[in-house]
Amino acid sequence: MIKKELSRQKRHKRIKMRMSGSKVKPRLVIKRSINNISAQMVDDSEAKILFALSTVNKEVKQKVATGGNVKAAEVFGGIFAQKAKEKGFSKVVFDRAGYLYHGRVKAFAEAARKGGLEF
Repeated sequence: MIKKELSRQKRHKRIKMRMSGSKVKPRLVIKRSINNISAQMVDDSEAKILFALSTVNKEVKQKVATGGNVKAAEVFGGIFAQKAKEKGFSKVVFDRAGYLYHGRVKAFAEAARKGGLEF
């Protein structure tokens, strides 16, 4: 594995030890790749994924040409927040998965906050 990715995985492990999600307040995990972004709500007490969405999804893909830029992350964050609110989630624990809080991760988080998620 590339050293940069290994470092990110170590950071993510350290972060996960201090936070956990529950059914009431799930952990919102973001995964970033070169071309796409995905996010999921995780209940750590039961080790279940409660809700997941990605820029590969048809609804998101109609609004954005590519999922690998900041504009796409903003749109995706808004859509994710809207869908999460429909499922009954309002408060979450944000897990940036070891990524730095800038660029696409920051754009997603701010759009999700504007969409009504509290973290």
